[in-house]
Amino acid sequence: MTTKPEIIPTEGVHHITFMGADRQTSIDFWEGLLGMPFVFEQPNLDDDSMNHLYFDPGDGRLITIFTSEEWAKDPRPTPQKQGSLHHLAFNVSRDTYTSAEKKLRARGFASSGEVDRGFMDSLYFRDPLGQLFELACYKFTPPQGHTHSDVLAAAHKIRIAAGAKNISDPHLTEAINQLAART
Repeated sequence: MTTKPEIIPTEGVHHITFMGADRQTSIDFWEGLLGMPFVFEQPNLDDDSMNHLYFDPGDGRLITIFTSEEWAKDPRPTPQKQGSLHHLAFNVSRDTYTSAEKKLRARGFASSGEVDRGFMDSLYFRDPLGQLFELACYKFTPPQGHTHSDVLAAAHKIRIAAGAKNISDPHLTEAINQLAART
Protein backbone atom coordinates (compact mmCIF):
# COMPACT_ATOMS: atom_id res chain seq x y z
CA MET A 1 0.00 0.00 0.00
CA THR A 2 1.35 3.37 -1.00
CA THR A 3 0.92 6.26 1.35
CA LYS A 4 0.18 9.69 0.07
CA PRO A 5 2.80 12.27 1.11
CA GLU A 6 1.59 14.78 3.67
CA ILE A 7 0.67 18.22 2.39
CA ILE A 8 1.90 21.52 3.79
CA PRO A 9 -1.29 23.56 4.36
CA THR A 10 -0.98 27.28 3.65
CA GLU A 11 -3.15 30.09 4.99
CA GLY A 12 -2.70 32.67 2.25
CA VAL A 13 0.12 34.75 0.85
CA HIS A 14 2.36 36.24 3.55
CA HIS A 15 4.39 38.52 1.28
CA ILE A 16 5.82 38.80 -2.21
CA THR A 17 9.31 40.21 -2.76
CA PHE A 18 10.52 41.92 -5.94
CA MET A 19 13.99 42.93 -6.97
CA GLY A 20 13.85 46.69 -7.40
CA ALA A 21 16.29 49.37 -8.45
CA ASP A 22 16.96 52.47 -6.36
CA ARG A 23 14.83 53.21 -3.28
CA GLN A 24 12.94 56.20 -4.72
CA THR A 25 11.82 54.36 -7.87
CA SER A 26 10.08 51.79 -5.66
CA ILE A 27 8.48 54.37 -3.38
CA ASP A 28 7.25 56.41 -6.36
CA PHE A 29 5.66 53.34 -7.96
CA TRP A 30 4.25 51.35 -5.03
CA GLU A 31 3.12 54.24 -2.84
CA GLY A 32 3.03 57.13 -5.31
CA LEU A 33 1.12 55.39 -8.13
CA LEU A 34 -0.58 52.38 -6.54
CA GLY A 35 -1.31 54.06 -3.20
CA MET A 36 0.16 51.25 -1.11
CA PRO A 37 1.30 52.72 2.19
CA PHE A 38 5.04 52.52 2.81
CA VAL A 39 5.15 50.54 6.08
CA PHE A 40 8.85 50.38 6.96
CA GLU A 41 12.34 49.64 5.68
CA GLN A 42 15.44 47.94 6.96
CA PRO A 43 18.58 46.37 5.51
CA ASN A 44 18.15 43.04 3.74
CA LEU A 45 19.12 40.75 6.61
CA ASP A 46 20.72 38.27 4.19
CA ASP A 47 22.74 40.87 2.25
CA ASP A 48 23.66 44.23 3.81
CA SER A 49 24.33 45.72 0.37
CA MET A 50 20.57 45.80 -0.23
CA ASN A 51 17.75 47.73 1.40
CA HIS A 52 14.36 46.08 2.08
CA LEU A 53 11.19 48.19 1.64
CA TYR A 54 7.77 47.02 2.90
CA PHE A 55 4.40 48.15 1.46
CA ASP A 56 0.79 47.26 2.36
CA PRO A 57 -1.19 46.23 -0.76
CA GLY A 58 -4.48 46.87 1.05
CA ASP A 59 -5.17 43.60 2.80
CA GLY A 60 -2.68 43.92 5.66
CA ARG A 61 -0.20 41.58 4.00
CA LEU A 62 3.05 42.81 2.52
CA ILE A 63 4.79 43.44 -0.76
CA THR A 64 8.49 43.93 -0.26
CA ILE A 65 11.19 45.27 -2.54
CA PHE A 66 14.95 44.76 -2.36
CA THR A 67 16.65 47.97 -3.50
CA SER A 68 20.14 49.30 -4.00
CA GLU A 69 21.26 52.75 -5.04
CA GLU A 70 23.77 50.95 -7.30
CA TRP A 71 21.03 49.32 -9.43
CA ALA A 72 19.94 51.23 -12.52
CA LYS A 73 16.35 51.23 -13.72
CA ASP A 74 15.77 48.89 -16.64
CA PRO A 75 12.28 49.27 -18.15
CA ARG A 76 12.61 46.34 -20.59
CA PRO A 77 9.90 43.70 -20.05
CA THR A 78 10.96 41.03 -17.58
CA PRO A 79 11.74 37.66 -19.18
CA GLN A 80 8.77 35.36 -19.65
CA LYS A 81 10.15 31.88 -19.37
CA GLN A 82 9.38 28.80 -17.31
CA GLY A 83 9.75 29.43 -13.62
CA SER A 84 9.50 33.21 -13.85
CA LEU A 85 6.65 35.46 -12.75
CA HIS A 86 4.35 36.39 -15.63
CA HIS A 87 2.34 39.04 -13.79
CA LEU A 88 0.86 39.96 -10.44
CA ALA A 89 -2.81 40.96 -10.26
CA PHE A 90 -4.28 43.36 -7.73
CA ASN A 91 -7.96 43.33 -6.85
CA VAL A 92 -9.53 46.77 -7.29
CA SER A 93 -13.02 48.23 -6.93
CA ARG A 94 -15.17 48.98 -9.98
CA ASP A 95 -14.63 52.73 -9.43
CA THR A 96 -10.86 52.30 -9.31
CA TYR A 97 -10.91 50.05 -12.36
CA THR A 98 -12.90 52.47 -14.52
CA SER A 99 -10.56 55.37 -13.74
CA ALA A 100 -7.25 53.47 -13.79
CA GLU A 101 -6.40 53.74 -17.49
CA LYS A 102 -6.68 57.53 -17.43
CA LYS A 103 -4.64 57.78 -14.21
CA LEU A 104 -1.92 55.49 -15.58
CA ARG A 105 -1.72 57.51 -18.81
CA ALA A 106 -1.47 60.77 -16.81
CA ARG A 107 1.55 59.33 -14.99
CA GLY A 108 3.22 58.14 -18.23
CA PHE A 109 2.28 54.44 -18.01
CA ALA A 110 0.91 52.67 -21.09
CA SER A 111 -1.74 50.00 -20.52
CA SER A 112 -3.64 47.30 -22.34
CA GLY A 113 -6.92 49.15 -21.99
CA GLU A 114 -9.92 47.33 -20.57
CA VAL A 115 -9.92 43.55 -21.16
CA ASP A 116 -13.03 41.42 -20.56
CA ARG A 117 -12.10 38.08 -18.95
CA GLY A 118 -15.65 36.77 -18.59
CA PHE A 119 -15.82 36.70 -14.79
CA MET A 120 -13.65 39.78 -14.30
CA ASP A 121 -12.31 42.83 -16.10
CA SER A 122 -8.57 43.38 -16.39
CA LEU A 123 -6.15 46.15 -17.23
CA TYR A 124 -2.43 45.39 -17.70
CA PHE A 125 0.58 47.70 -17.39
CA ARG A 126 4.32 47.51 -16.66
CA ASP A 127 6.18 49.08 -13.76
CA PRO A 128 9.35 51.18 -14.32
CA LEU A 129 11.39 47.95 -14.18
CA GLY A 130 9.40 46.08 -16.83
CA GLN A 131 7.32 43.83 -14.55
CA LEU A 132 3.78 43.20 -15.80
CA PHE A 133 0.91 44.01 -13.42
CA GLU A 134 -2.84 43.61 -13.69
CA LEU A 135 -5.66 45.54 -12.08
CA ALA A 136 -8.51 43.03 -11.77
CA CYS A 137 -12.13 43.75 -10.93
CA TYR A 138 -14.64 40.95 -10.36
CA LYS A 139 -17.96 41.31 -12.18
CA PHE A 140 -19.90 39.78 -9.28
CA THR A 141 -20.35 39.85 -5.53
CA PRO A 142 -20.47 36.45 -3.82
CA PRO A 143 -23.56 35.63 -1.77
CA GLN A 144 -23.19 36.05 1.99
CA GLY A 145 -21.06 33.33 3.55
CA HIS A 146 -19.25 32.54 0.29
CA THR A 147 -16.04 33.71 -1.38
CA HIS A 148 -15.19 34.66 -4.95
CA SER A 149 -13.44 31.26 -5.21
CA ASP A 150 -16.66 29.48 -4.16
CA VAL A 151 -18.58 31.21 -6.94
CA LEU A 152 -15.87 30.53 -9.52
CA ALA A 153 -15.64 26.82 -8.60
CA ALA A 154 -19.41 26.46 -9.00
CA ALA A 155 -19.42 28.50 -12.24
CA HIS A 156 -16.64 26.30 -13.61
CA LYS A 157 -18.75 23.15 -13.14
CA ILE A 158 -21.67 24.88 -14.87
CA ARG A 159 -19.40 26.03 -17.72
CA ILE A 160 -17.99 22.52 -18.24
CA ALA A 161 -21.48 21.00 -18.28
CA ALA A 162 -22.52 23.61 -20.87
CA GLY A 163 -19.43 22.95 -23.01
CA ALA A 164 -18.45 26.64 -22.91
CA LYS A 165 -14.90 27.89 -23.47
CA ASN A 166 -14.80 30.18 -20.43
CA ILE A 167 -16.88 31.37 -17.50
CA SER A 168 -19.37 34.07 -18.50
CA ASP A 169 -22.26 35.97 -16.93
CA PRO A 170 -24.89 33.19 -17.21
CA HIS A 171 -22.54 30.74 -15.44
CA LEU A 172 -21.89 33.26 -12.67
CA THR A 173 -25.59 33.98 -12.23
CA GLU A 174 -26.45 30.29 -11.96
CA ALA A 175 -23.54 29.63 -9.57
CA ILE A 176 -24.55 32.54 -7.31
CA ASN A 177 -28.16 31.35 -7.29
CA GLN A 178 -27.10 27.78 -6.40
CA LEU A 179 -24.83 28.96 -3.56
CA ALA A 180 -27.42 31.40 -2.21
CA ALA A 181 -30.06 28.62 -2.18
CA ARG A 182 -27.75 26.44 -0.02
CA THR A 183 -27.16 29.19 2.53
